[in-house]
Amino acid sequence: MQIFDSHTHLNDTPYAGQEADFIAQAAELGVVEMAIVGSDTVLNEGALRLAAQYETLSAIIGWHPESAKDYHKAEETVLIDQLQRPEVVALGEIGLDYHWDTSPRDVQQTVFARQIEIAKSLHMPISVHTRDALEDTYKILKETDVRDCGGIIHSFNGDVEWMKRFMDLGMQISFSGVVSFKNAHEVHEAAKACPLDVMLVETDAPYLTPTPYRGKQNQPGYTRYVVEAIAKLRDVAPEEIASATYANAHRIFKLGAL
Repeated sequence: MQIFDSHTHLNDTPYAGQEADFIAQAAELGVVEMAIVGSDTVLNEGALRLAAQYETLSAIIGWHPESAKDYHKAEETVLIDQLQRPEVVALGEIGLDYHWDTSPRDVQQTVFARQIEIAKSLHMPISVHTRDALEDTYKILKETDVRDCGGIIHSFNGDVEWMKRFMDLGMQISFSGVVSFKNAHEVHEAAKACPLDVMLVETDAPYLTPTPYRGKQNQPGYTRYVVEAIAKLRDVAPEEIASATYANAHRIFKLGAL
């Protein structure tokens, strides 16, 4: 079984100096490839460094809504240059976060829309973070004609109707450890209804640790338990979910033949 963790933060502080160990542990669980996601100057550089160092890693870089207040012309110039490196497969994570509100909402919206335009100009998919902001996220994706670049709703946390609305815009749907949580009923129904050809899996490590390790620090290898949770919900073999999501990741990230 080969699994692709489509969104993980191996570039974050908890893994510093131990990245090789976590990559090896992931491989033992069948997680053989992963996309390392940035969100600001420091984490973008970390994603690029790891993706250049390890053949099985790719980089996703961009400016997270929590850091949108620090995104200016100089940062944009650096980002555009970095996005053209061969190890970069998507622009992200970008979007809206109305839960923490660490950046003003109008600034988040402007920075989100601007980065979508950059992705479109580079023919590059986006990885979208949305928290307590589904309506505005959808509105901006629609207004910016996101279908021209495509992308992923990372760690999808809505219901079936929201999933269908995002799919109608051409977006892929990625499920995290939330799908394994006992009371995440809306996400369970979405995972059961999601067409296999638009589904991805992820950890968002070090966050959202899936059952059976909920409460402990997450790690990329735990994508296996996300796969197993979805397979159980759909009453299929885990290999079916792993194979489909692995192929989808290669397609959306333009990684070539399997």
